[in-house]
Amino acid sequence: MKIIRIHKQLNRSHFGNFLVFLMLVLVGIFMGLPLYYNIIQSIKPVEELFIFPPRFYAVNPTFGNYSQLFQLVSDLTVPFSRYLFNSIFVSITSTGCGVLIGAMAAYPFAKKKFPGKDMLWRLIMLTLLFSGGVTALPSYIVKAKLGLINTYWVLILPSLASTLHMFLLRQFMLQIPDSLLDAAKLDGANDFVIFMNVIMPNVKPAWMTVMVLSFTSVWNAGSAGVVFKEELKLLPTALSQISAGGIARTGATAAAGVLLMIPPIVSFILTQSKMLQTMAHSGIKD
Repeated sequence: MKIIRIHKQLNRSHFGNFLVFLMLVLVGIFMGLPLYYNIIQSIKPVEELFIFPPRFYAVNPTFGNYSQLFQLVSDLTVPFSRYLFNSIFVSITSTGCGVLIGAMAAYPFAKKKFPGKDMLWRLIMLTLLFSGGVTALPSYIVKAKLGLINTYWVLILPSLASTLHMFLLRQFMLQIPDSLLDAAKLDGANDFVIFMNVIMPNVKPAWMTVMVLSFTSVWNAGSAGVVFKEELKLLPTALSQISAGGIARTGATAAAGVLLMIPPIVSFILTQSKMLQTMAHSGIKD
């Protein structure tokens, strides 16, 4: 009895998938390199921080930088818990209100008809062309005229209106069939009920993505230039003040950077599948 052996050849599809996978791995490593380097810097002793060329490993790893950071924080006139509360309060409030306002603004542009809709949407999209540096001075003047300086509102209100968030939410809402909304209207639902019970559950990946983007942006923004009261400053601003003490605090600065990166990274890991789904749908219709 002869044994017939079939040799399976690697086809183009498998080879192409392998190349794509290899490219994604290399890109992932390249993008994760700064994060890894920052973590390594945070556990290096002072004598290893300024070696050139820089090393991507620690010869004598230590957690002394974190101990130094906590010691510096404990010496502040305002308790560390106050800075932490400010950042958490501002980030959560801005994120929650920003998602709701962005979704309510995107809904009529996605599912309603009104005069000047296309022109108004194009004007809104034009705001994506302006960087924060261009609008910094007029934005500060408006905040000062409204009496928002040195208040929580100066940190919360500007983050509630985001063109990018509106765009992502609108593009995802466009995927919802109009027949679904018509069926809800036949059942006697008004626009508010449709928005809360039909639109929002069906665009969950989009608003979860907006939540992550908004939280990350507000958490990392700091409060320099608009808040001067120490008890109202955010955690990034406080840590930047602590780390601005010269070469001796370089290790503490790296440790502070690692601690500040933890919340955004955790939020992204928990919602990455929803974010990928949103990005895949964001350019289907316009």
